[in-house]
Amino acid sequence: MLKRILIANRGEIAARIIRSCLEMNIETVAVFSAADRGALFTTLATQAVCIGAAPTGASYLNQDAILEAARLTGADAIHPGFGFLSENADFARRVQEAGLTWIGPTPEVIEQLGDKNTAKRIMREHLVPCVPGSDGLLNSPEEAIKLAEEAGYPVLLKATAGGGGKGMREVAGPDELPEAYASAAAEAKAAFGNGDLYLEKLIVNPRHIEVQILGDEQGHIVHLGTRDCTLQRNHQKLVEEAPAIYLAKTDRMRLEQAAVKAAEAVGYSNAGTVEFVVSGSDFYFIEMNTRIQVEHPVTEMLTGVNIVREQIRIASGMPLDFSQDEVQFLGHAIECRINAEDPTHGFNPSPGTIENLLLPSGFGVRVDSVLHQGYQVSPFYDSMIAKIIVHGRSRNEAIARMRRVLAETVIDGVKTTMPLDYMLMYNADYIANRIDTGFIGRNLDLLLRPWGDSPTL
Repeated sequence: MLKRILIANRGEIAARIIRSCLEMNIETVAVFSAADRGALFTTLATQAVCIGAAPTGASYLNQDAILEAARLTGADAIHPGFGFLSENADFARRVQEAGLTWIGPTPEVIEQLGDKNTAKRIMREHLVPCVPGSDGLLNSPEEAIKLAEEAGYPVLLKATAGGGGKGMREVAGPDELPEAYASAAAEAKAAFGNGDLYLEKLIVNPRHIEVQILGDEQGHIVHLGTRDCTLQRNHQKLVEEAPAIYLAKTDRMRLEQAAVKAAEAVGYSNAGTVEFVVSGSDFYFIEMNTRIQVEHPVTEMLTGVNIVREQIRIASGMPLDFSQDEVQFLGHAIECRINAEDPTHGFNPSPGTIENLLLPSGFGVRVDSVLHQGYQVSPFYDSMIAKIIVHGRSRNEAIARMRRVLAETVIDGVKTTMPLDYMLMYNADYIANRIDTGFIGRNLDLLLRPWGDSPTL
């Protein structure tokens, strides 16, 4: 078993990893920027090392500084969390070359799946359904126009190295395509250092369903069921649920089996997530995330499996200590992300100081956050400041619990998405599970208004 793990991340995910390490009697090293000095995650760790100034390039993306911190503190492994360097194959390789254990899949697998064009080719070869579109990278807007006409509009231009909606453009017709191509390529180049694009048929009004998988180094792969991540704003998830009860049981099993097949296709080890768009009973692979996901708590609430603990055990060379038949799925879980953003002004970031704070508790409630009164929400980092997760025996019970939990939560000093989360829990279409990935965008004005009679559960 590993003895001292450096967490190359910050905020709630760093605290989440540290807490699991403490339960496993593993020492931890937190790295932090000047902006995060004294933050809760640094006080939870066995040791904490400042690695640079507030900008991410000087700190959380500074590979040399992180590796030097690992050397100075005698760490024997690095856990990257999510975001930052978590899907950076070059960093994973440098970690291994430094004689450290990388808690994640191999650099080669990260490279294969991080390039979405390569990932789709592998999935097609292994008969995992993929969205119709280009067979490779696009060479020009003219080629994109030709392929779009063959696939049929609308289409999506997507960055091969993309994520989080960056380098992605919806195109309704050929007149829009040249400008969309140029802007998507430029955005992808700025965000990822790679402006290459590919094209997909746009599946209109789909659901976004994903499957959590775990694989050990002995070749065993299991899934931990589905998550419904359909409720999004600006291509970023806002509310997640497990399981995806929108799907009939047989369709859900087909999706789970396809996810396992996708992981087997690349010899996957550690935690990963296979993402699909779903229309009716048809589903299509879109990508595989080679890290732990923001929304992993709903899966943990549903199955009782501590995914971070399993990541550490797998990286230590230990086999999974349960089989697929031993995974149990009990009840329903919902996660609301709380972002320091203003939903009334295009979800603009809202940095500032937390003035008053009351986080919820009670039966079936989990809060992943490092917030405290006086906490400085920095403009340098992602706007997510908390995740509130509830579990119930049924979806209706989970919704009722989330209503109660959000009603008692107080976060003053910055604008947040919490009012929108709250209104969603009372929306009749959400309650009836009549949603798709464009639901929030189409209904935002309605969702931000006070309501009349609240739908009952």
